Amino acid sequence: MGALSSACHIVQMRLLVVEDESRMAQALRRGLTSDGFTVEVAGDGATGLELARHGDFDAVLLDVMLPRFSGYDVVRTLRAEQNWVPVLMVSAKNGEHDQADGLDCGADDYLTKPVSYVVLVAHLRALLRRAPAARPSVLAAGDVRLDPATREVTVADDPVALTPREFGLLEYLLRRPGRVVTKIEILDHVWDSPAEASPNVVEVYVGYLRRKLGRQLVETVRGAGYRLAP
Repeated sequence: MGALSSACHIVQMRLLVVEDESRMAQALRRGLTSDGFTVEVAGDGATGLELARHGDFDAVLLDVMLPRFSGYDVVRTLRAEQNWVPVLMVSAKNGEHDQADGLDCGADDYLTKPVSYVVLVAHLRALLRRAPAARPSVLAAGDVRLDPATREVTVADDPVALTPREFGLLEYLLRRPGRVVTKIEILDHVWDSPAEASPNVVEVYVGYLRRKLGRQLVETVRGAGYRLAP
């Protein structure tokens, strides 16, 4: 982890460290305590989950490969229970899909081991600067549900098959509830080569979504773009 010291101190923050490797856990406790944190340590996922549920922590530093419950299980359960405590995952699992799985489960940030202690604390500082807010791992509007991790879409609990482009368009709109987005914004964020696509193609795909998910789901705002219906 590098030298257990930091030039910038974080004061009066309560942190839960969930790490099954005892030497690492104690090194983190010493370093973070010296940086002004109040630190509690859990050595397995089940204990970490219970502490996170009831411990009123400002943030959770969470390993992925844990006894009893994995880090993925812990953060997924917390988010399902509407617990939005900031979570920083730190793991030796360094594949792109591992990182994507952690973030899709509901983690706020993901670092791979080995990581510099200075970088770790900087990420914690950045995480704590952001006020906790609801960040559901499943996006919803009315009876439409979209799970980015499993890429499943349902309407009133019935599965609906979407093409990758339709899925991308729906996810983009669901992440901007109540906001009007232009055709150009949609092309820039949903199409791989927006310069090669016409804005008219957005109308076509909005029509596809309306047919599959309900005509009232996406509103046309004349002269501006589209938004999800309230």
